[in-house]
Amino acid sequence: MSEDLYDQVLEMDGEERYDYFLDAVVAEREIWILVNAASQFLKIVSEEDRVAYVPVWPSDAFAREYAKGAEDLSPKAISLPDFFKKWVPGLTRDGIDIGVIPGTERELWITEPEQLKRDLQEVLSTPGF
Repeated sequence: MSEDLYDQVLEMDGEERYDYFLDAVVAEREIWILVNAASQFLKIVSEEDRVAYVPVWPSDAFAREYAKGAEDLSPKAISLPDFFKKWVPGLTRDGIDIGVIPGTERELWITEPEQLKRDLQEVLSTPGF
């Protein structure tokens, strides 16, 4: 991924980044998260909004860029079938939302796991994918 693309995506508003994420994830059939050395996924808790979310990215490069400077975090891919079958029910049960392509201090699209699943399935069902 070029640095230009990375910067371009981060300059988008939350909804545009969400749409980009959906298309990119469906094309690659993977969602990327960050995990620590103990394989625990990164979860961010916003005290201000009282929301807990897992940040997700459409590629290894986006996740790696976000983790720069955090030596104990590394990108990990989750296949779409695993995400649908294991992650969505688990995150829903635990009350954890999903933050799509965090990066700058700009707005962040946060969604419920079931909603992201429905949106991804909708893109998957469109002709051309």
